[in-house]
Amino acid sequence: MTNWGGLVAEFGIILILIFGISRFRTPREGRFGNLIAALALGLALALVVRRHHLTGLGVLVPVAVVGTVLGWLVAERVSMIRIPSLVAIQNGAGGLASFLVSFVELVRGAGQLSPAVQVFGFFGLAVGVATFSGSMVAAGKLDNRIRQTPVVLPRHGTILTALAVGIFLSAVMAGVSSGSAWLIFLLCLSAFSLAAGVVFSIRIGGADMPVLISFLNSGSGLAAALCGVVIGNRLLVACGATVAVSGFILTQVMCRAMNRNLLSVFTGIKLKHAPSVVPAESTLPPGATADLAAAADSGAASDSALSSDEVVDPLVCATEIIREAQSVIIIPGYGMALAHAAPDVVALGSRLEEMGKNVRYAVHPVAGRMPGHMHVLLAEAEVDYSKLHEMSVINPL
Repeated sequence: MTNWGGLVAEFGIILILIFGISRFRTPREGRFGNLIAALALGLALALVVRRHHLTGLGVLVPVAVVGTVLGWLVAERVSMIRIPSLVAIQNGAGGLASFLVSFVELVRGAGQLSPAVQVFGFFGLAVGVATFSGSMVAAGKLDNRIRQTPVVLPRHGTILTALAVGIFLSAVMAGVSSGSAWLIFLLCLSAFSLAAGVVFSIRIGGADMPVLISFLNSGSGLAAALCGVVIGNRLLVACGATVAVSGFILTQVMCRAMNRNLLSVFTGIKLKHAPSVVPAESTLPPGATADLAAAADSGAASDSALSSDEVVDPLVCATEIIREAQSVIIIPGYGMALAHAAPDVVALGSRLEEMGKNVRYAVHPVAGRMPGHMHVLLAEAEVDYSKLHEMSVINPL
């Protein structure tokens, strides 16, 4: 295959991958997009095997088959509620793979790699192993094997800064050393990065896991791109960079959806928010303030009129409200997912539709502990995709 042919093939695979990712925008096309992205990765693997004339296929093929079967079995057996933790593990596996490839290439090419390639290799090694350890912490928190509340160590920020300094100094010393000293500094770089991933992740609470997973996903993509520089593979650089950029964009989207600040999530620093803007009285209809006050007084009076023997049953009230409503919007949350109650919620929606009511589902971007997780849960319960709406879409309705 000529160089031009190789470039065309790589460009075509990248376009197929981007097309597959673009299909993730809607639940209906998400499965199709996933298959297209898998096809792109399969073509990339075939291109690498053909281009480099890999030997030892008698070992590589059985190992690949075993890995494929194990991955299939795990994906088939895991319940939907544990999908976020599985995704975190898979993301960590990607970071670990980039770390191992970078480490092997740096050791094999010791003294022969250019300074620029060595820098990319050190950086890729650090990002890859930190992504791996951080993803394992995220998976443990999502699966309730690690306490989900933030774990703040004494002088947590100082420890993280010291680890970052250790990573930098180890990389510098590895760059100017040779022989056994070079390998020792490379191992120190790996150890500091492994610890940094753990210390960075344990401070983030379970509620912010969607943000952490998106950020770590970006990190695994960056590690893959840096690994591609080390081995001289343009396709890996392009695919890794695509994952890195999309992961970072998703991280920002998650923060906005949760009304959080990225710096606050990762550092634990409580930032001051601007006070909510209260509309001026001039913007309210005439008499609106008086009407609101009268309604409040009326509610207070009716509350005080209740005797101690009168207890309002919330379930009865909710039933009456739903019975009288003509339009019902169901907002599912992680509690529904945790209780495996999606079929019951959908059954309620179907019963309301039989009564002639307009039933829709408003899904928060991070509901279900992961972007898109709630859509899959509802789809499994056989909710029609046309009834699923994002919060930004259904609010004006």
